[in-house]
Amino acid sequence: MKDISLIKHASGAPGLRLFGIGPAFKPIKGLEKLQVLFNQNTLWAKDRTISQIQKMLSNSNVIITLWSKHNLVGFGRATTDEVYRAVLWDIVVSKEVQRVGLGKVIVEELLKDKKINSVEKVYLMTTDSQDFYKQLGFKVNINQSLMMLS
Repeated sequence: MKDISLIKHASGAPGLRLFGIGPAFKPIKGLEKLQVLFNQNTLWAKDRTISQIQKMLSNSNVIITLWSKHNLVGFGRATTDEVYRAVLWDIVVSKEVQRVGLGKVIVEELLKDKKINSVEKVYLMTTDSQDFYKQLGFKVNINQSLMMLS
């Protein structure tokens, strides 16, 4: 993890979203790299277009990226009203560097952000990573139902 750079982007990630900026404020096609990270490492975020990713970023309050030199290896974001609720979204770590604590770093950085750390409840949805989130303090809530409108 010593060669990993963490970037905490401004709300809406204008540098990443508009200019593809990565480590050292250099434009390195960050949006395309995020698209590849999603396509190669997730089921839920495959096939997102660049314009969809730009819109997603512009509407996110907290955005974290992890880089190994010029390679994007981790991503996470959150939305919040800054008082009552926050939701963590799209936590992903490249398969090549999983199981060394990078997912934990992303979640912890999101949770300690001032926009998130004082809300009443933080939510997230996961299909197959419940054990990972449980070790970070999240609990399965059987008193609420996830409802969807597609």
